[in-house]
Amino acid sequence: MHKTYVDEVAKNLYVLRIDDNEVKYFEALWYIPEGVTYNSYVLLTEEGAVVFDSWKHIYADLYIETLKRIIDLRDIKYVIIHHTEPDHSGSIPKLLEATSHRPIVIGHPIAKSIFTAFYGVEPKFKTISDLETLQIGSEKIRFIHIPWLHWPDTVATYLENKEILLTCDVFGGYSTPPSLYDDDDEIVNYYLPYARKYLVSIIGFYRDHIIKNINKLRSLGIKPRIIAPAHGIIWRRRPEVIIDYYYRIASAEPDLRKVIIVYSTMYGFMQKVINVVAEDLRGKGYETKIYSFSDREYPSTADILSDAIDSSIIILGLSTYDGKIFPPMEYVIKLLIDKINSEKPVIIVNTYGWGRLHENTLRALLSNSKFKLVDVISIRGAYTKADIDRLRQSIEKVIIDLMKK
Repeated sequence: MHKTYVDEVAKNLYVLRIDDNEVKYFEALWYIPEGVTYNSYVLLTEEGAVVFDSWKHIYADLYIETLKRIIDLRDIKYVIIHHTEPDHSGSIPKLLEATSHRPIVIGHPIAKSIFTAFYGVEPKFKTISDLETLQIGSEKIRFIHIPWLHWPDTVATYLENKEILLTCDVFGGYSTPPSLYDDDDEIVNYYLPYARKYLVSIIGFYRDHIIKNINKLRSLGIKPRIIAPAHGIIWRRRPEVIIDYYYRIASAEPDLRKVIIVYSTMYGFMQKVINVVAEDLRGKGYETKIYSFSDREYPSTADILSDAIDSSIIILGLSTYDGKIFPPMEYVIKLLIDKINSEKPVIIVNTYGWGRLHENTLRALLSNSKFKLVDVISIRGAYTKADIDRLRQSIEKVIIDLMKK
């Protein structure tokens, strides 16, 4: 039985949340054993109800039954789609069917064609322009285009009377927190790393747009009293916490005492190198986040990205495989470039047996990125004292340079 919640967030605004602990790979890509929530909202007015988003399609029947706990479906006047990704729009076709297609669907101009392409449904659709407002009863709803967060059709809605901002994917996070709200510091501290993981894996490719759109909200003078996203907790005690957190993570601001090490090791040679490096860094007071691809481990790429975004140094240990880079590490590098791509210092270590990778090949891995490649160190078989000394010198140089900033 899936856990669901219904609660009144503010007067006449309700949240409907379901905890999805069955999904293991969000978007069939990101490993999330922590699960995820889908949050839909319902606004009751004198002229009818407004539904904001829905749940994933596999929960459509349960969604409609849960919705009936709040309203008579005949009272729904509008259905607002903040963005058409199926984890938010998936239950809307069944809702429209249950209401004989009476409600008007509202969304970005692009959303109409996407919705019809996905579901073969032609609803009564009203497209909205940026900053357009809708008056329904005593409630005034302002629509704000926030494109590429993370689709081009993404819209936020601002309930002006209530000072509540509904944001869909923006300001959301993975996991199924035990609370609906940010009322407890322990819940917030538990949740924020999952918000970081979500931001980097889902919206990371569009990091610049996060900053642009937060600045847009600020320029409009919008200081919400409550932020209500479509994943994760609702921010009603200190909404500025999640705004500032998203801004900082999107800026890839480094924690100067944090280093991430990602490496592959088939037979332990690279692991011995990394053990020495990690011990040295810990001795200098650095927090080291280590991810290993080995015969016993295969880490989550979403977790790797999450820890890389705010690390001050990235160390990549690349084993040679079939005369090339160990395939999972090549994929990790691609994701780092796609999702993070910031001016962070990177050190590459390559271990090999019979086939050394040319240094130019290794340097070319980051040549079209913003990453600053500090050194490439090749080690044949077991490391020597000279190998470790050079690696230590490279790390020390990076640390000194970072301390100057």
